[in-house]
Amino acid sequence: MARRHSNETARAATAKVLALRLEPGADLKETLDELARRHAIEAGVVLTCVGSLSRAVIRLASGTKTRTLRRKLEIVSLVGTLSARGGSHLHVSLADTRGAMVGGHLQPGSIVFTTAEVVVGVLAGVRFEREQDERTGYRELVIRHGRR
Repeated sequence: MARRHSNETARAATAKVLALRLEPGADLKETLDELARRHAIEAGVVLTCVGSLSRAVIRLASGTKTRTLRRKLEIVSLVGTLSARGGSHLHVSLADTRGAMVGGHLQPGSIVFTTAEVVVGVLAGVRFEREQDERTGYRELVIRHGRR
């Protein structure tokens, strides 16, 4: 029988929280990846994000197609994981001026319009890594304990 979920779980005794505001013109995805590198984040989670984008690049559920939106979009939610070594996996939900929603895997080139207020939790004693999963064809999350 195929395994449907990972047996790996993580328990962090402590976490620190980083808060930042991105200004107009900043690349949301690239800034978060740089934050992970600069702070040597091994296991980070996006706790919240509010703001807006003037350009959004998202990968759709097909896994192969990306969509670029060039208009004012409210960030309704941003969720995901960050790791300096393991990379990021971020999903964004956006609303346009009519309230129509679109979402997907956040890609570089997603540009802040007015602001992006982001809060990231950094888990102590946990590492997020990625390994190729032959079942999905993607590099999937592997949770490790302790510092590298």
